[in-house]
Amino acid sequence: MKFLIDFFPILLFFGAYKMADIYTATAVLMAATVVQTALIYKMDGKLQTMHKITLVLVIGFGALTLGLHDERFIKWKPTLLYTGLAVALAIAHWVMKKNFLQMMLGQQLQLPAPVWHRMNIAWMLYCLFMASINAYVATYFSTEDWVNFKVWGYVFPLVFIVAQGIYVARHLPKDQ
Repeated sequence: MKFLIDFFPILLFFGAYKMADIYTATAVLMAATVVQTALIYKMDGKLQTMHKITLVLVIGFGALTLGLHDERFIKWKPTLLYTGLAVALAIAHWVMKKNFLQMMLGQQLQLPAPVWHRMNIAWMLYCLFMASINAYVATYFSTEDWVNFKVWGYVFPLVFIVAQGIYVARHLPKDQ
């Protein structure tokens, strides 16, 4: 169920774009993200930081896109989000000497410190990759191509998360 809720806004965005234009799709994305956030809050009784950041960025960049009638804002939102995540993970890791992944997931997963370290680095690199590829597509391709990339580009996070799951599974204690 949560998996469907995660993809709900992007699928509606894609459909609205195909039926209308980027501005209609942006308005649909904004509304769908608000609904998604409300559903998650209703189910969990709280929102994770990532949900809050995503909501703020979608509403903020969506409002700029619609208000200024400039599609570049919505196209660059993922680049900003992924870059911000990579920078936050890096600052926490190298400056604050903390591992945010371990802080967020450590209650659910008992893993050795080197595994947490490698996962943190992997997430930093993944976020930089996603920021770069979105920036490239947003800059050098048409809006139509960028929208298609947003939908079909979900293969990257799926592959990354499955790979992380396989990696983590090898290091879990036998009772987990």
